[in-house]
Amino acid sequence: MTLFLFKFALPLIIVPEMRLKLLGMTPEELKEVALKVDLPAFAGKQIARWMYGSKVRSIDEMTNLSKAGRERLKESYDLGLSLPSDCQVSRDGTKKYLFSVRCARNRPEEPEESAIEAVMIPEEERKTLCVSSQAGCRMGCLFCMTGRQGFHGNLSVADILSQFLAIDESADLSNAVFMGMGEPLDNFEQVRRAIKVLTADWGFGWSPKRITLSTIGVLPNLRRCLDETRCHLAVSLHNPFSAERKEMMPVEKSWPLEEVVSMIREYDFTGQRRVSFEYTMFSGINDTKRHADATIRLLSGLECRVNLIRFHKIPDVPFETSPDVTMENFRDRLTRHGIFCTIRASRGEDILAACGMLADRRRNRGPEATTYLE
Repeated sequence: MTLFLFKFALPLIIVPEMRLKLLGMTPEELKEVALKVDLPAFAGKQIARWMYGSKVRSIDEMTNLSKAGRERLKESYDLGLSLPSDCQVSRDGTKKYLFSVRCARNRPEEPEESAIEAVMIPEEERKTLCVSSQAGCRMGCLFCMTGRQGFHGNLSVADILSQFLAIDESADLSNAVFMGMGEPLDNFEQVRRAIKVLTADWGFGWSPKRITLSTIGVLPNLRRCLDETRCHLAVSLHNPFSAERKEMMPVEKSWPLEEVVSMIREYDFTGQRRVSFEYTMFSGINDTKRHADATIRLLSGLECRVNLIRFHKIPDVPFETSPDVTMENFRDRLTRHGIFCTIRASRGEDILAACGMLADRRRNRGPEATTYLE
């Protein structure tokens, strides 16, 4: 008898995690949602305007929907917005937000609790959000704290967009870089949906020029990204020699850098769309004249820029960052050979928010940080 009652009672129980998330849906998809809950078809566009235009934080705030319609909507759907559970503020003004997420490594029907971080970087006329696309990362780059914590699952489009909508600076963001936790092209479907919302007229209405996607070169989805989006591309290079790159970046075994660059050469980057190559500098490892000359040969004739990045020390990694003079000499050599090269300023290192330092902050907390949202 107990089993019989359980079987028939279960569908009547509404569990928040079982509700479908609205955030990330298109107006056409929202039209179908509206019809399913007996709202008029045009309510789909209204819901989209509330979420992406007005940036509401609950279905109850969608006041041009009938109260009864909102109640029916809440029975089967959730907005999908996740608020940050914590925030740290760096001495330089950089802010790192912590979000709780539920995702799964292999079985979507069995999600687990995890956490991600997003970083807001303020500049004079810009506020850039460094967005996460996965909890952890499966790529295993030796020098990256995110990769060293392992892979915990892909984020949903709602998890990705929550990072834009739920932070204090949501209304003032000028740019976004998919350079946070995870490999964006390893979760391309959800990342593509998020970019669509960001750039669509019915969404945020951003120009694709405001968005940069960073990748280590997942070739199957790299072409899709180049064909299906118009955002800027940043490729993690770090070493021009295949054997050496393979030791620090296992991805080189599956998708060699030369093949990545060869594919990029098929596309036009002479206009408004840019491609850059990220190069973290390790003292005595990849900062020699030999490495500079090999980088020049690899990128010769390609309209691009190279960003040199200081390595930020993380536990149990024996590398040290290159001295400033070594980085300057490397930059100047590339520049003399016609490759635009810059040294990127580090931001947020005191709160473990700089490049390669993001991880589940429950195990990774900057000791000198100012904290709120506790």
